[in-house]
Amino acid sequence: MMTVHEVSKLTGVSVRALHHYDKLGLLKPAAMTEAGYRLYDEGSLVRLQSILLFRELQFPLKDIGAILDSPSFDRNKALDQQIRLLELQKEHMENLIDLAKGIKGMGVKPLTDFKAFDTRKIDEYAREAKASWGQTPEWKEYEQKSKGRTKEQTAAISEGMMDIFRAFGAIRDTDPASEEAQALVSRLQSYITEHFYTCSDKILLGLSKMYGGGGSMTENIDTVGGPGTGEFAQAAVEAHCKG
Repeated sequence: MMTVHEVSKLTGVSVRALHHYDKLGLLKPAAMTEAGYRLYDEGSLVRLQSILLFRELQFPLKDIGAILDSPSFDRNKALDQQIRLLELQKEHMENLIDLAKGIKGMGVKPLTDFKAFDTRKIDEYAREAKASWGQTPEWKEYEQKSKGRTKEQTAAISEGMMDIFRAFGAIRDTDPASEEAQALVSRLQSYITEHFYTCSDKILLGLSKMYGGGGSMTENIDTVGGPGTGEFAQAAVEAHCKG
């Protein structure tokens, strides 16, 4: 566990900003000391990376929390977007450096070349990245269902999802095609439909790849259900979709 000051020193995010993220429900501490001090674990740092990633993509804070808490969040997709954006920013900075060197070393007239200052390519990509998260029917349905929810309600819904994965964890050493496992798959699918968006078999199968894919979602699931729970849940969903 790390204190808020240790996280600030490690990440460069100010203590004030971390407190603000907590107040918004965007980054809650993993635990609190008896004296009321915030403590953060590895999962907190992974979520903070995702928050900062979306900030680089110019997403407002109010949208970031909803995206990260949605079952459809795909961290690999977000990282691909971040990589591309950084590449565009790198290209932009290299053009500015070349221009500055040209002005200094070769006497290029500074008023004749403004191409290096053009950020339209970066801005357009950022807009496209935003649209990719906010324009799907599932996202729009999620926005409608989550409208007006309090932080406490959102936390309770997330905890309810984890309760289902705890149940998966309790039977993770059994056959994923068993009647009990399949009942949990149906329960999970209904829960997503009720609280997030209509969860078809196709969508559920796509989500399951994140359950057992080894990323942050797998880590979160395995934390509550035990090692291998994410992979078991994925296998159970796959058995459901093949049946």
